[in-house]
Amino acid sequence: MMFVGAAAALSAGCLVPNRWLPPLPNDKVMHFAAFAVLSGLALRIADGAVESAAWLLGLLVGGWVIECLQALVPDRSFCWRDIGANAAGIAFAAACTQIAPMFA
Repeated sequence: MMFVGAAAALSAGCLVPNRWLPPLPNDKVMHFAAFAVLSGLALRIADGAVESAAWLLGLLVGGWVIECLQALVPDRSFCWRDIGANAAGIAFAAACTQIAPMFA
């Protein structure tokens, strides 16, 4: 349920005009953090490596779809750097879930 709420909040925040939002910190850091959190939540849901990979690929595709839809929103545009920040957040969360068991 947390994943659904977080994904809905991210989607809503990304698909409204910028003028509707308060001043935000660096956009790329926000993309990185949001997709790292979503990935961490998704990996807690996933059962096994194949399902984990499917979740992470789905998040990457979802981020791309959001960027495509932003081209239709006033004050927004498609940005490859945002997709790069999303991918970096996804990779960071995936790496953390692989490293964390070594310290448990």
